[in-house]
Amino acid sequence: MKQTNNPFGAKLNLRGSLRQFGVKSIKYIKNNGKQNIVIVFATVALFAIFTLINPSFADKGVLLTMSKSLVPYAILALGVTFVIATGGIDLSIGTVCIGSSVLAGAICGTGVAQEEGILWLTIPIILLTGLLFGLLNGLLVAKCKIAPFIATLGTMLVSRGITAVISEAVRETSAAVKYPPTGWFQKIFTNYEGFPIGIVWVLVLTVICMVVMYKTKVGRYILAIGSNEEATRLSGIDVDKYKIIAYAIGGFFAGLAALFYTASNPSLNIASGNGMELDAIAGVYIGGTSTTGGAASIAGTILGSVILVVIRQGLNMALSGGSVVSATNITYTVTGIIVVGAVLLDVLKKKSANKVKIEKKSDKLKKELKERIEELNIEKDYTLSAKNNDQAAKRAAEINEELAGLKMRLKTEVPQLKAEESAKK
Repeated sequence: MKQTNNPFGAKLNLRGSLRQFGVKSIKYIKNNGKQNIVIVFATVALFAIFTLINPSFADKGVLLTMSKSLVPYAILALGVTFVIATGGIDLSIGTVCIGSSVLAGAICGTGVAQEEGILWLTIPIILLTGLLFGLLNGLLVAKCKIAPFIATLGTMLVSRGITAVISEAVRETSAAVKYPPTGWFQKIFTNYEGFPIGIVWVLVLTVICMVVMYKTKVGRYILAIGSNEEATRLSGIDVDKYKIIAYAIGGFFAGLAALFYTASNPSLNIASGNGMELDAIAGVYIGGTSTTGGAASIAGTILGSVILVVIRQGLNMALSGGSVVSATNITYTVTGIIVVGAVLLDVLKKKSANKVKIEKKSDKLKKELKERIEELNIEKDYTLSAKNNDQAAKRAAEINEELAGLKMRLKTEVPQLKAEESAKK
């Protein structure tokens, strides 16, 4: 905040803080949140429709199932958002997620019983495996200059093959890897006394990702790379370093997602969770992250993941009454249409943003008046926060008078200019 807006050096009171927070929130929603609002309304509408079709859709048990299903996909999507923000893609996150769990279970000798193997050791092994594959992807893309699609397609196949080979060699069988179906592992990652604890993890990770993406150097550089990689490089930023970091985050989150998936699905083989990466990437695109990088919506990623889970569960229940049509195939179709629509919307937004726009006098005046009004409102917030200060009270009265004049100009001069511009056409 500029010091000129706080001439009395007052600490902002609750009223001023709430007003400024409201203004910033409205501005953010106006500039970045329209697609998220559409997703929220669409999700609510779909939930209502599926509940009307099958009232049990809103049952507690179904909601718990959906929350368990959401968590690993949402965490995968959060991680790959950083990759997509650079303008890249990571097709390996699904197989890395499952493969790391299979590998850890095989090495630690886990089984159905709690006392089998060393269950706690699977956690660092899973996270480390995810991180290592993420670093490998980053090195292939940043240092070896391999196209992200090809590089991660390769590591997708490698992660699937090598984890299966090691698992079979250690266990001398290709049977599914088993984890305990109940116990402390589930209480931490999926179900704590009937409460879906995984949702809490998702909320915490979402906040962390928001801070990293929007408030740290790492996030700003990642977005800058996606926006214009060459300009970012010329400005002195180590582009390769931050690309590797982005892919490392994606890989680490694939490991995190594996913990939650394993807690919900304690019997695993390498084919489990086929297509997880596609659902995660679809959630990112639906949420508003640009397909070419440079713009990312962490909140949108979560909302995109939620709507996919609602669609999947809703169609499964709607078509469960002896329908000859496969709910899975319908889900793929609907998801594909939504993804194409989201990408098309992103393309249209970019085309609109790149158009040369001639600013009209009425728009220019409106912008200048609104900017001045907001400057005065900020000064007024601080002025009213100054207690027992006669000069502050006098200045607040002057601000109110000036604001009244500016608002009158906004109501009269701007429409008049618009009318004159329309008459000239």
